[in-house]
Formats: sequence, C-alpha cells, structure tokens
Amino acid sequence: MEEQTQTQHQHHRKRKHTSFGDSKIVAPLVLVQHCCSSLFFFFSIFTTTTTNAQAFDYGDALSKSLLYFEAQRSGRIPYNQRVSWRHHSALTDGLEQGVDLVGGYYDAGDHVKFGLPMAFTVTMLSWSAIEYWQHISDAGQLQHTLEAIKWGTDYFIKAHTSPNVLWAEVGDGDTDHYCWQRPEDMTTSRQAFKIDEENPGSDLAAETAAAMAAASIVFKKTNPHYSHLLLHHAQQLFEFGDKHRGKYDESVGVVKSYYASVSGYKDELLWAAMWLYKATDTQMYFHYFISKAHSFGGTGWSISEFSWDVKYAGLQILASKFLNQEKHKKHSDILEQYRSKAEYYLCSCLNKNNNDSNVQRTPGGLLYVRQWNNMQYVSTASFLLSVYSDFLQSKNQKLNCQGGTVDHEEILSFAKSQVDYILGSNPMNMSYLVGYGPRYPKRVHHRGASIVSYKENKGFIGCTQGYDNWYNRQEPNPNVLVGALVGGPDWQDNFEDQRNNFMQTEACTYNTAPLVGVFAKLLHIENQKLDQDCNSVLVASF
Repeated sequence: MEEQTQTQHQHHRKRKHTSFGDSKIVAPLVLVQHCCSSLFFFFSIFTTTTTNAQAFDYGDALSKSLLYFEAQRSGRIPYNQRVSWRHHSALTDGLEQGVDLVGGYYDAGDHVKFGLPMAFTVTMLSWSAIEYWQHISDAGQLQHTLEAIKWGTDYFIKAHTSPNVLWAEVGDGDTDHYCWQRPEDMTTSRQAFKIDEENPGSDLAAETAAAMAAASIVFKKTNPHYSHLLLHHAQQLFEFGDKHRGKYDESVGVVKSYYASVSGYKDELLWAAMWLYKATDTQMYFHYFISKAHSFGGTGWSISEFSWDVKYAGLQILASKFLNQEKHKKHSDILEQYRSKAEYYLCSCLNKNNNDSNVQRTPGGLLYVRQWNNMQYVSTASFLLSVYSDFLQSKNQKLNCQGGTVDHEEILSFAKSQVDYILGSNPMNMSYLVGYGPRYPKRVHHRGASIVSYKENKGFIGCTQGYDNWYNRQEPNPNVLVGALVGGPDWQDNFEDQRNNFMQTEACTYNTAPLVGVFAKLLHIENQKLDQDCNSVLVASF
C-alpha cells in the first residue's frame, strides 16, 4: 500500500510542459451605513432570486486564503497562530548538516520543504502585496499578508548560509511518501540538500532572489532594516545564480520527480533581474533583462501558462509596465517585444488568438491547462489578467488580440469569472477554496488535515498506522484546511472528493498565493459599487 501510494504520489508531481467628532455629521454617516447594509441585503436577495447569479464574499475568501499559509508552517509555531490544530514540527531540520533550517513552508500535503515552489509562493504573495497594498489593508488583512511573506523570507535568510550556498530542500519525496503522518510525528528523513559553486542551481537561486527582492519592496516602509537585509541576500543570490549556471534538479537529483525545472533557468534569471531592478532602480539589472531579452527567451517564448516553473508570462507583463516611462524610451523596441509576448499570453487566456494556441476551457468555462493540479494555472492567470487590466486602465489603452480588441473591463470580468468558478459558480456548485461557502472538498489529500490533531491526541501515529487508520477512511478530514485551493475538476468539470485522488484534491501554497491579490482587488470593486449605490439612493432620497 505504501509503495503503491509512493509511486502514485511521484507521478502527481511530474509536470509535462507542452510550452514552455462633529455632531452635525453623525446622522448622515449613520444613514449611509444603514443604507449600505440595506442595499447589500436587497441586492443579495435580488441576485439570488431573479438572476441566479451568485454574490461572493471576497473579503471572507481573502481572510481564509491567508489562514492556509499558517496551516502549512513548518518549525516552531508562534503564539499568535490562528490555525489551532497545528503544532511545532521539524525542529531539528538542518541539524545533521550543522545548519539551522527550521521554519519555512511545506509545499502541499506532504512534509518536504521544496525550495523552488516555496520561493515562487513568496514572490507571488509579495507581488500581490505590492499591487494591491491598499486594498489588502482596507480589508484588514495587511498584517496577516506580511506575516505570510516573512515566514518564507525568514527561512530563505537561514537557507542562504554563504554567498554561493543555498539550501535547496529538506527531506525527500520518495522517503516522505512512504509515510502518512502528521508533521508533528514525522519520522522520515530530514536530510538537507544544497546548491553551491560545484553543484549549481541558477533557477532556484534566481527565484529565491526574486522572492527576496519582491519582499524587500513590501517591507521597505514598515521594516526598512529587514528590507535592506532581504535585498542584500537577493543581490548575492542573483550573482551566484548568474555566475555559476546550471539547473538545480541536476545538482539535487532527489527533486527530479517532483519539481524538475523543465523550463530551465533563463526565465528565472530574467525574472530575478526584473525584481531587483524594481527593488533597487539600479541600471545594471535593467540592462540585464534588456540585453538578454532575446538570448534568454524573454522576447522569444510565447507561453500560455505561468507557474512555479515557467516565469516568462510574468516577467513579460512586468516588462510591459516599463514601456511608457520616459527613462526607458531608448529601449522601447525591446520592451515592445516583451509586451507582444505578454499580450499573446493574455489573448490565449481570453480565447482571442486565431490559432490553436488558446488555452482550453472546460464546458463550465474554467481555464484548463493540464489534469495535474490545474487550479495553479487558473489562479496565476487570474492574477496576471487583473494586473494587466489595471495597467491598461491607467494608460487608457486596450489589448489588441488577433481575435479583436479587448478593454480593461472585459479582461477583469474574465479574471472574475475564473475566481467565481473557484468559489462555487461551477457545474458542481462546489467551492474549490476549502472552508469557503456551504460546499467544498472535505477529503483534501493532506496528511496533517486528515489525521486527528496533535493537540487533541498527542499519541504517536506511525507511517503504516496513518495509512491504515486515516488515509483510507471515507469520513471527511477531522481538520479543515481553510483557504487551500485544491487541484480542481477535470476537463469536463467533474470532481471526485476522495483523499487518494491527489491530482484533484491536493492543494499547494502556490495555488492560493496569487489569489490573495485578486480577492483584495475584487473586494475593493464590490465596495466601490456599494458606495456608489448608497450615494445614488441618498441623492434620490433628498
């Protein structure tokens, strides 16, 4: 049973890439508040009874998405932990190698700390905070967002033990997947693996540099000392990755079956240079992604996915945003090429390319890239579409696709449709964000969630005991993995809520991370509409 599960579990990690106080004002304020409450109630009734449209609470989705990262914490759980069924775990990570590697995140339902997807998760959380800082703050979720980012970057600081050494992974997938245990009971190998000058990993070094550079922007005002520290590490890691080039999965062989860098390291090097330029405004980094735009594929690859492995679409969209800045005029030809590729990605998501390069959709309208953990591509697409919609709106421009012109509102509307599908507007009438709404996956493929909480039962649960007594149970998980975005339905919108159906029921940190920004954006729009409706009612009433 264990061996079979291990083999199956190995397969689910493999990614096949087809492409790369004034008293006079008190009464009116109260009136507005009551007006808003009444309107919200009225419109909720109206939408559900007359149009069958679903009104979603994006604020609730946002707060729950941030809870998920607390459930994924490795190391010593802090006093303000809100996910109460988790406890301390992996407190000796790195001890065998004489280094402190306690902390960081478990990437999914297992207990390996994989460096590449963890770094991408932190990059996307940071990008969300940069783009939608005010919206996240208005929602009262800024502190939780900063904590989610810092839990990752604190670990990266530990893992970067010298300029040219970065610890890439703790534990290994093969050993880990023999066991079904709570992280608090872990008995599997915690061997740590590193990249260095002799065993390079440019992709991992660069993605970690990108994460720390992006996070340095996030913390610049609230924690300048920490921001400076992150930037120092980011610059060293970028230099290391660029000088000693190589794929990290060739140096750390145990990762090959799980998070192999299929796209290579050139996209990550461009991506890291882009973030370092945004963080420092240093021309050296700008020159890097301009001079290497062609040779590293930045202006060559037309990609229809954005993921922990393939960064091209993300960096192409970031490059596009430099276009209308006066100081970049002399490089407008290269930036235009970046933008052309960015728009290819966006048009393929919008079904507006004139060939077979459009992203497939399910009958229910969900973007469908591949069967293994498809929702990761939906969440990243929703984020990039939202960011580019904002960019076009700020410049009063439109997106020109082969299949027609699209304005910023249509782009955002499509991103919203994907998010609404995730939250329950789908043929299964199920929310794929765990813990949100009346119906969501109850048997998430996740060791900690599927076994009785350590705080309820401190009795040791071994490898086989976990499989025999918990993995094969038909009952729902005893712990709800709130905020997790599971792999999602198949190409026909079908979803089977079974623990062993890991390609649909396992969740990953990089699935949820891009949604933090999008939820905040959609919540802001809903609040704006509510304010406008309130104002209209007030004007009419006078």
